[in-house]
Amino acid sequence: MIGCVTVGTNDLQRAVEFYDQLMAVIGATRFLDKDHYVAWSVKPNDPGFSVTKPLNGKTATAGNGVTVSLIMPNPEQVNMFYQKAISLGATDEGKPGLRDGKSYYASYFRDLDGNKINAYCLLNPD
Repeated sequence: MIGCVTVGTNDLQRAVEFYDQLMAVIGATRFLDKDHYVAWSVKPNDPGFSVTKPLNGKTATAGNGVTVSLIMPNPEQVNMFYQKAISLGATDEGKPGLRDGKSYYASYFRDLDGNKINAYCLLNPD
């Protein structure tokens, strides 16, 4: 259903360097690369993640109450993704762990522009 999720940045070069390294953890590579917009995906027809400078020329801001959630195959991938983000300068919004006590394993961080990102996996989905 979702084709691509986009977050804004005020420093495209810095954001692209951050996400190039972070997306490599899950095997995602660039599938679109424009002067104001870059997007990554694991496979060409899979949903993507992108970062852009606002086309209206105004300052990019993180949405209040907005979280971009990226599904991972297992807790180890959630942990690696979160740790890589933190090592690249992201700020912690919730260390990896179970959120519902049994099946929702997740972590939360804010990227360099303050966008809230959630990496999660479902354990024993029925």
